[in-house]
Amino acid sequence: MTALDRSVAIGPLALSLGQLLLVFALAVAIVTGALVGRRRRIGVSDTLFTLVFVALLGARLVFIVRYWGSYDSLWAMLDIRDRGFDPWGGLATALVYCGWRLWRAPFQRRALCIALLAGGISWGIAAVTVSQLSPTDGTLPDTRLMTLDGTTVDLLALHDNQPLVVNLWASWCPPCRREMPLLTDTQQRRDDVTFVFVNQGEARQVIRRYLDNESLDLNNVLRDETLALGEHVGVKAMPTTLFYDADGRLVDTHFGELSQATLTHALSRLTSPQ
Repeated sequence: MTALDRSVAIGPLALSLGQLLLVFALAVAIVTGALVGRRRRIGVSDTLFTLVFVALLGARLVFIVRYWGSYDSLWAMLDIRDRGFDPWGGLATALVYCGWRLWRAPFQRRALCIALLAGGISWGIAAVTVSQLSPTDGTLPDTRLMTLDGTTVDLLALHDNQPLVVNLWASWCPPCRREMPLLTDTQQRRDDVTFVFVNQGEARQVIRRYLDNESLDLNNVLRDETLALGEHVGVKAMPTTLFYDADGRLVDTHFGELSQATLTHALSRLTSPQ
């Protein structure tokens, strides 16, 4: 997990630091574009917002095409809560739109280029600063957790030299509950990957009642009474799923609800050669 993957809770809204920095960079670009174009009354804010929309749309469409077989309905494709976006698809779409816009609207070229440059530089400086001030350890932590029977377990002991998926969850968390059947089914089908479900701060009776009521047959359900694991990896909101390779290195982090497509994507990164 990089520093930009750390989550931040703002009331009911939860975002990663990386997402907050993108919002910050967009704000810088809008202000810069307004200042540069003020004398000639040239506005670029609409173009910048359209650029963001087009980039997100392109990133989503490319991701859907890549994992077409994992989506079983149109609604699943439209439901962006799974955060299934292809960064390279978004970048390519953004570059095409920028080129088209600069060609079609030459009067915007100076203001738009300066605005984009300012936004990019501000994002880069902020990202480096956050990474330096809040370094992260990308290896599997040796956090001590508890089984539902009260036995102490070291997270490292569950690694067993194969890929490890660690899901941080709570029974009161709606997206945690929605993704749990998918994770249960995947755990039962994939014996080449170890799944660990670390409940954050709930009593064992509450956990057992939830699992029984939902008829969830899970292995490796652990309790993190003091939220030590969440604190160690910088998780402030749930669900968050951490994907470690066979060597114990963190290769992917998914913040928010998983879908079949995003889980397939993350697992493919786990089992493919690095």
